[in-house]
Order: sequence, then C-alpha cells, then structure tokens
Amino acid sequence: MENHIAYLLEHYGYFGIIFALIGGIVGLPIPDEVILTYIGYNVFQGKLSYLISIVSAFVGATGGISLSYFIGYKFGLPLLEKFGPKIHITEQKINRTKKLFKKFGPYLLLFGYFIPGVRHLTAYIAAVNGFPYRIFVVYAYTGALIWSFTFITLGRILGENWTNVELYMSKYSIYLITSLLVLSIFIYFLWKRRNRLRRGIS
Repeated sequence: MENHIAYLLEHYGYFGIIFALIGGIVGLPIPDEVILTYIGYNVFQGKLSYLISIVSAFVGATGGISLSYFIGYKFGLPLLEKFGPKIHITEQKINRTKKLFKKFGPYLLLFGYFIPGVRHLTAYIAAVNGFPYRIFVVYAYTGALIWSFTFITLGRILGENWTNVELYMSKYSIYLITSLLVLSIFIYFLWKRRNRLRRGIS
C-alpha cells in the first residue's frame, strides 16, 4: 500500500492528494488516514510543503463530501443500497450511520471523519434527511479541516514511525472524538449567544 501511495505522490503531487481523498470520501476503498499520515511523513522528510499539503487534503476532503451530499440529494438511499455493497458500504454501516445522525445530528459531520465506515456515509444521510446545504458546509468543511490537519500533523510528528498511526488512533480516538464533540457544542452555544445579542441590539 505504501508503494501505491508513494507512486501517487511522486507522479501527481498535490493533485494526487486531492483526487485520492475525493474518491476515498465518496466511498472507494482507499485508506484515507494512511494517505494523510504518509503525506505528513513526506512533509517530515521535506518532500512536501506542510501548508500546501493541508490545503490539498482539505480541498480533496471537502470535494468528496460535497459530491457525496449531491449524490444523496439527487438519488437518495436506493442508489446507496443498490451499489453500496460493491464498495464495501453495507446495510449495517448505513443503519449505524442513520442512528448516529439521529443522535448527534450535524455534529456527526464534524467528527464523523474520525470514525471508519461512517465518514463515507454522513453526507449521504444528511442529504437524504433534507439537511440544509449551507449548514452542512459549516460542519462538514470544519470537520474536513480538523481531520486533514490532525493526520498530516501526526505523520509529521511521528516521522519514521508514521506507520504506528493505527495504534495511536485505536488507543486515543475516543478521547479525540469526545473533545471534538465538546468543542463543537461550545462553538454552537457561542454562536447562538452571539445571534441573541445581535437581535437584542437591533
């Protein structure tokens, strides 16, 4: 797998990052976290720019999740249920994401990137549920930036040990997801409070 990612970066550079993440977010069997961490490792080696890598990953992630939203909006769940199994999106994963979305709502768009098998489906489910696109963009794009930054930075910090990312994530992912949820709730209440103050002034 490392050889494939290395080939992608060597021949297509930052555009390879964008296209790989678009495909991975839409649902193709591409190891997104591995790609991002390996990008961070290349940053560590001085082969890639840290800032441009994060921007490229952000563009790819937002492009992929936006495409997923529009596919879900246009074709709904029947398309996903019909073709999903061919790209390892099972009915069990769909039902799991439905339950999570009902429980956490838009916050799932924020931290769902960090849950394997869920990030591929959050945009579809949001679109099927008629979630407004402008609100979808705020949560989904913020989550994309956090996700891209986290794994690229992790790969940069780990350096030669970048392959240990799965060990670190399996150990600490629950703390990261909890922190993101608390942060998103805090930001939401700040936003609501600011809107109330504005209405009071006007």
